[in-house]
Order: sequence, then C-alpha cells, then structure tokens
Amino acid sequence: MQATAREVHVPPVLQDLRAGTAELHVALEKRLPFFSDTLDSNAFQRLMQAYYGFYRPLENALHGSRELPADFDLASRLKAQTLRSDLNTLGLSFEAIDSLPTCPSLPVIDSGAACLGVLYVLEGATLGGQILRREISTRLGLEADSGAAFLHVYGEATGRRWRDFIEYLGRRPMDADEREAVVAAAQSTFSSFERWLESREVLA
Repeated sequence: MQATAREVHVPPVLQDLRAGTAELHVALEKRLPFFSDTLDSNAFQRLMQAYYGFYRPLENALHGSRELPADFDLASRLKAQTLRSDLNTLGLSFEAIDSLPTCPSLPVIDSGAACLGVLYVLEGATLGGQILRREISTRLGLEADSGAAFLHVYGEATGRRWRDFIEYLGRRPMDADEREAVVAAAQSTFSSFERWLESREVLA
C-alpha cells in the first residue's frame, strides 16, 4: 500500500502550493480561536464578522476580475452570502451586516494564476471547516440552520468539491512563472487574512 501511495501523481503546482504555504497555514491555524476556552457565542459572532469583512471584498474582487479563467465556475463557490445569512441568524440586522468594516488590503488579482492561488486558500479553508463545524456544534450548539452554515457551506459534497478543485488546478497547463504566481497569491491571501483578523482583534 505504501508503494502505491508514493506512486500517486501530484501536479507540480500542488507540490509548490503545499511547500509554499505550509508555514503560513500552520501559523494562522495556531492563532484561530475556534478551540480556545475563551470562545463563546459573542466571540464567535465577532469572528464571523471579521471573516465576512475579508470574504466579501475578496469574492467581489474575484467576481469582478477579468483574469478569472473562463471555464471556472466561481458562482457556486462564493461564500460571503452564506456568512451574511449566518450573521443575521446570530442576531445582526442586514443593515448592520452591510455596514461592517471590510479588509482594505487584499491580495493582488492580476492574472488567472493569481485567481487560482486565492481560490486555493479559500477552498482549503472550506475543507478545514468540517473540523471546525464539529467543534462549534459541540461547544456552542450551533448548526447550519442556527448560525454556522458557513462552516458546512458545501454540506456532504465538501470532500468532492475540494477534489474537483484540485483536479482542475492540476489539469491547467502552467509554466514555472505561472506556478510561482499561484503560490505568491496563495501566500498573500494567507498573510492578508491573518493581518485582517489581527486588526479586528479576533485571533488567539
């Protein structure tokens, strides 16, 4: 079995992404407060407000970008609207939600490769949300219909949708410069997200 596992082909761009973002990913994970003893309902709401303040402008930038690959279905992967609904369920009016501060310093989206680098981080976060969903359910009693839909936005299709994205990424022909641009955008996304969450004082 081990020999078979080693024979699985990993696209070069995915190898680059894993190597190039591992340190940033681990550093951010350590600071996210989902498993902190101090996380209560109010802290969770503030955290989701901060998430919305990042996802909303970043998804708008992706949606408005002329660089997004024409064959990529972005609409089905947008999550800010789900966050908006969660925040309303958690007690915020839509007027208050629409007035929340948004991140002013986003990753630069100046190529198709940059789009995919940003999406790698967002889609990976959705996959990781499955672990967080269970923790929030146990700790706060919140489920998809009571303010935590964002953590289960793809439902039972989460694993399949991640695999679909990785397969899409691996099929795209990329030279070394394009792979470098994908990784740089992913790194920038992690860094921008952490700086934003820190500015909103929601990190552990």
